[in-house]
Amino acid sequence: MSQHGVGPRAVTRSVAFLTAGVLAVPALAGCGSDDPSGKPLAGQDIQPAPRDRITDGGTLRWAADSVPDTLNTFQSDADATTTRVAQAVLPSMFRMDASGRPERNPDYLESAKVVDTEPKQVVLYKLNQQAVWSDGREIGAADFAAQWRALSGKDTAYWTARNAGYDRIQKIERGDNALEVRVTFSRPYADWRSLFSPLYPKDVMGTPDSFNDGARKKLKVTAGPFMVKKVDRKDEEIILARNPRWWGEPAKLSEIVLRTVPRDKRAAELAAGNLDLAEIDPSAARRITVAARPQSSGSPLMGPGADRSSPEPASADGSDEEAAGEETAARKTLRKATAANARQQQALSGFEVRKSLEPAYTQLALNGAEGPLTDERVRRAVARALDRKDLARVVLKPLGLPAVPVGSHLALSGQAAYADNSGALGDQDTEEAQALLADAGWVRGGPVKEQQKEKEKAAGPEGGKAGDTGEDDKARRGPDPAGHLAQDGRQHVPAHQGGAPGAYAPKGTAAPANQESAPLAKNGKALTLRFVLPSGPGSQTLRTVADRISRMLERVGITTEISKVSDESYFKDHIASGQYDLALYSWPATAFPATDARPVYAKPVPAADGSLNVEQNYTRVGTDQVDQLFDEAVATLDEDESRSLIRKADSRIWAAAGSIPLFQRPQLLAARKNLVNTGAFGFGTPVYEDMGFLKKGAKPASGPSAKGSTAP
Repeated sequence: MSQHGVGPRAVTRSVAFLTAGVLAVPALAGCGSDDPSGKPLAGQDIQPAPRDRITDGGTLRWAADSVPDTLNTFQSDADATTTRVAQAVLPSMFRMDASGRPERNPDYLESAKVVDTEPKQVVLYKLNQQAVWSDGREIGAADFAAQWRALSGKDTAYWTARNAGYDRIQKIERGDNALEVRVTFSRPYADWRSLFSPLYPKDVMGTPDSFNDGARKKLKVTAGPFMVKKVDRKDEEIILARNPRWWGEPAKLSEIVLRTVPRDKRAAELAAGNLDLAEIDPSAARRITVAARPQSSGSPLMGPGADRSSPEPASADGSDEEAAGEETAARKTLRKATAANARQQQALSGFEVRKSLEPAYTQLALNGAEGPLTDERVRRAVARALDRKDLARVVLKPLGLPAVPVGSHLALSGQAAYADNSGALGDQDTEEAQALLADAGWVRGGPVKEQQKEKEKAAGPEGGKAGDTGEDDKARRGPDPAGHLAQDGRQHVPAHQGGAPGAYAPKGTAAPANQESAPLAKNGKALTLRFVLPSGPGSQTLRTVADRISRMLERVGITTEISKVSDESYFKDHIASGQYDLALYSWPATAFPATDARPVYAKPVPAADGSLNVEQNYTRVGTDQVDQLFDEAVATLDEDESRSLIRKADSRIWAAAGSIPLFQRPQLLAARKNLVNTGAFGFGTPVYEDMGFLKKGAKPASGPSAKGSTAP
């Protein structure tokens, strides 16, 4: 999958990846006695094994996207590797379980609970008496207080990404003893479990200088099963070593090396023996799966053309002499490539693919700030034209993962706040989509003024309309691309070959000339939406999904113009700045939607300079009702009531049709077969001290996630 995704916790806390009025919505999920949250669609796949079967020692070489610019997760340029390091070396009061729900981390907390609600909410933390920093100092109230002051937003000298939750704290003090921390809130805060995870030492949080610069390149003091041994920017790797002061179960691994490897190079690095664990794309997963199968003379492992009978050599005399030489050179090159491919495939047979669903979903974003999509009816028509089941199927079914559309903007199946609220908008319905467009004044066959200059301007310097290149034209009108993403077993065949999709008159009924092929138009303008996509090699899945969406929209009369832009400019210059009509990107799930999701769906407000303050609401679609529901959900300490309010907010977000959740992202990791307790974690937080390599002759635990699952 493309890595174009942004995360409420990653972006708002640590920055790693609508205009509806009063809307009638159906009965809201969560109002009945049955729990609508369900279970995770896919479990963890980590090859679990008891600790006594794991070798003591060894180095895990784990592919990373980068050596991060900072090791401070609360700064704006933190990324996914920042988070991975923090999980291994810093305290977290709560971590995520396999269902994406927060659970107390017993290595740091004996208990944490609300002990008072009047006149103020008070949370009492009782710390594990063995918990110490790597310099020997006990973890205590001074660390909690320093982090609160740094992240409260009161001192602008701290360069923080966001202050949600910490800005509600009134004071922090020691309890009855050094192991107790009392946190008093100025306003009730439902998501108090989101705080102090991770927790940095007061040495980092104590002053603006230490916060801004002290933890960017190194972390001297830590308190996890591992510690930061070295940040090597020249070799682009971070080395984590066992923490000798760790009081919990000792880490099985001696070291974890987080090595920067581009995603398109990871299969080769695995085969070369330079990696043990790597997140991979579907094409690499298929290669590893094929490598694990028994080989035969006709096996695809033999490389392109290897199974073909050799053609007769060209005559070596006269005018054929040059051609014969070229053919001989080509054969030699092919034999070398075939042999190299066979060696690489043999090396990949020592790996397996572990798969689950990432705690993130891909959505179609509709920019409601300008153009046709400012009209809610047009946005709803786009949504009603989509077959979300088909889009989930084309991405997930070839990987052997549950192809179920996401039913919520604010949680995923299995999480406490989840409920399928998509009924507030409705399922795919071509006739309803066409009726909405007609009601908005878009009709077929209306006069269309020449708009070439406008189209060129909209496409921008990096993009172009779908007809500008063969590839883009194919993505809009041609058959589905093959070879990059496995299909769902069916080939798209237009209902009427050569005719425009849509409603057709009964046989024998004459239709007005060119009426069905005419574009939808209004006030002299055709209904054309600019669909912006990243152009990088890791974005093929997004482009395939966009192709499907374009076909679905074409059936209701909406034309899309594909604009491919560089990965570097995709978010900054297009999504964040609003230079798009349609776009595909991902949001991660969060256990704390009242806090983390609010800036994603908050109603944009004018800033002092006249610009629009959208926070992270890149669709620019929001309502006062949704904002109010978020405010109520974060302020109640009744967990059932808070979940109900979140589900109501989600129903109204669906009804406003600013963004359409499509599918949960696949999570594919290549792992050495004897590597255990790691892989595709799904919702769960990794337990780094339990990762390791099986002892010789030992077997992993039995169970559904003990199998080395592979992509078909």
